[in-house]
Amino acid sequence: MHKLLAILLLLVMPPGAAAGPLLLKADAYLDVASGKLVKPAEILVDNGLIVAINAAQWPDQVETVALPGKILLPGLMDMHVHLDLDFERADFGIVVTESGAEAALRSARNAERTLLAGFTTVRDVGQVHPSLELIDVAVAHAAEQGWIRAPRIIAAGHMISILGGHGDLAMAEGLAEGRLELGPEYGVVSGVDDAIKATRFQIKHGAKLIKIHATAGVMSLEASVGARQLSDEEMVAIVAEADRHEIPVAAHAHGTEGIKAAIRAGVSSIEHGSMLDAEAIEMMRERGVFLVPTNGLMDRIDFKLLPPQKRAKAEFVSPRMNQSLSAAIKAGVKVALGTDAPLIPHGQNAFEIVKMTEHGMTPLQAIQSATTVAAELLRIDQLGQLRPGWHADIVAVDANPLEDITALQSVSFVMKAGEIYKGRPD
Repeated sequence: MHKLLAILLLLVMPPGAAAGPLLLKADAYLDVASGKLVKPAEILVDNGLIVAINAAQWPDQVETVALPGKILLPGLMDMHVHLDLDFERADFGIVVTESGAEAALRSARNAERTLLAGFTTVRDVGQVHPSLELIDVAVAHAAEQGWIRAPRIIAAGHMISILGGHGDLAMAEGLAEGRLELGPEYGVVSGVDDAIKATRFQIKHGAKLIKIHATAGVMSLEASVGARQLSDEEMVAIVAEADRHEIPVAAHAHGTEGIKAAIRAGVSSIEHGSMLDAEAIEMMRERGVFLVPTNGLMDRIDFKLLPPQKRAKAEFVSPRMNQSLSAAIKAGVKVALGTDAPLIPHGQNAFEIVKMTEHGMTPLQAIQSATTVAAELLRIDQLGQLRPGWHADIVAVDANPLEDITALQSVSFVMKAGEIYKGRPD
């Protein structure tokens, strides 16, 4: 961990914090809770927080940031990214050819791309590089210290998967036997004792989220994309251990039975949720389990680049993902935005918001999935809305996103915790 933090010092940026309060003046702001566009938008920011909105009077000594023609929204949030990964070759080769230090630098670059696209908070749901040092946690710490230009990062450390499962990197890359045999510290487990050890290791080293693989996936070597992997006993043990530390658990789950097993085990969110049936949807709705779909990536993957077996699984699961998402939205399941970046490239995360509107969400609901609903999933108070006393995470666009949702793909101003990272007027 300390070695990675030292490497990240190379990317130190001037903090850029305002010496005093800032007054943002724009044409309007979107109240994402009510869906009302409020005019004008005069927002006083100080010490990382929103102090007041559209007050009758402002302090005499205040710096004004004029944003004419702009509409303000709360910073967007992506609940499913992997910052240490890029997907240029349709494989995971970099995880066995890059060092942990290189992966940290790659993560920092991808974090900046994400921030400048208007995403001020992300969940990194599992590093992919095999390193005893938790790369995503190191990058999260660097972001907290202001060493790098990055969103607020809630990091999971290593994903917890069965030996030979979706998260066992030796399987993902088809490596020769004995070349990369990983254990619980790396999230690869066999049995309840291993599962508890893996969970404790991630939490010990700074993870604020635990990610498990309840089922196989498109990138697994198994024939079925939805095959069960972690056992009921292993999942229950992981959730119980995480609960003792007040850490939520996210479950990668494609297949129906694996989804239901993860819900019964007590996870906070189902990632992907490709094959939901009516019972699974009702279980999620009743228990308040969030769905983090990642459907937009299916429009971004060139299936022709995938090996035949993986291509067949992707083509099988794609329509089922869309059907599941539409049914979940209609039933009132809490849906939080997730892209699975880099499958949607880092910095193009808003593409997923646009795709949400093609599966039954209104533009407002799609925006809420990346703001209010995401904040609820994160269990972070005073985040996801523009309100006095709340975090000053603010972005600006050039058009009303309720009328043109694609406006979110061209964010022109980004503020995180009261600091301007993009769009400060000259």
